[in-house]
Parts: sequence; C-alpha cells; structure tokens
Amino acid sequence: MAKIENRLKEMGIQIPETPVPVAEYLPSVMFDGNMVYVSGQDCRKNGKLLYEGKLGAELSIEQGKECARQSILNCLAALKYTIGDFDRVERIVKVLGFVASAPGFGGQPYVINGASELLTEVFGDRGRHARAALGTNELPFGTPVEIEMIVELKKE
Repeated sequence: MAKIENRLKEMGIQIPETPVPVAEYLPSVMFDGNMVYVSGQDCRKNGKLLYEGKLGAELSIEQGKECARQSILNCLAALKYTIGDFDRVERIVKVLGFVASAPGFGGQPYVINGASELLTEVFGDRGRHARAALGTNELPFGTPVEIEMIVELKKE
C-alpha cells in the first residue's frame, strides 16, 4: 500500500467515492502532465450535507471547520479519480475556500483551517499551500463551505 494511503488508514480516514458533478464539469482535470485542478466540492458525506446555513448565524466556526474538512476529503476523492495514487502528489499548491457567511462574519480563515490542517496532517510539508478564504452571501444547495484546489504532481 502507498505511503499516503497508509497514513490515511492510520488516521482512520477513508476517502469517499468520487463526487458526482451536479452540472456540466469534471471532478478534476490534469493539465500539462503534472498539474491537477480540482473542481469545487461541498461538504456532502454519503450524499447529504453535514450542515446547511451560514457561518456566524446558524453555524459555529467548529461546525464550519467540520464542513471544510469534509469538503477537502471530497476534493481528495476528486483528485484520486484523476491521479489514482496520492504518492504522485509533489505538493498541494493552492486551496480556495468559500464560506457562506452572515453579515459581519469575518472568521472565514478559521473555517478553512479545517481543510488546511487536514492537508498538512496527510501530506506533511507537501500539504502546506497558498490559500484564499472568502466569504460569500450564498453557496449552491445551502452548503456552508465549498473548496477547490490546485495540485502539482511529481514529474515522471
């Protein structure tokens, strides 16, 4: 078994099935042989959103972090769909997180830490990345968090 798969198993994490796109796009796309762009993923687990609502109103930062963690697990599922083996990852380059936010809520970076922390736990220094954490008034289907990422693969 590959190193990253072993680490996930030791952490008690199972990568979910590849999310089925809800519109006309692919879960992830490889570009130029070593870059993978992962489409935005919400916080569905077994087809159901972990939570619905906005941070700073219906949801706490801790609940938002749970959503971000699930969203990044769904991103990893989409990544695996394209690359097959996580050991091919050279580094996580960028994470872009969107947080459905109530007026006045400014804790988006703390919410998206739920994703960033998991990537660092799984990939070590290769999981440290550039990032943006943006607040928005609405996200599709009532999801509180949506995340996309860019990944560099090892040269073959």
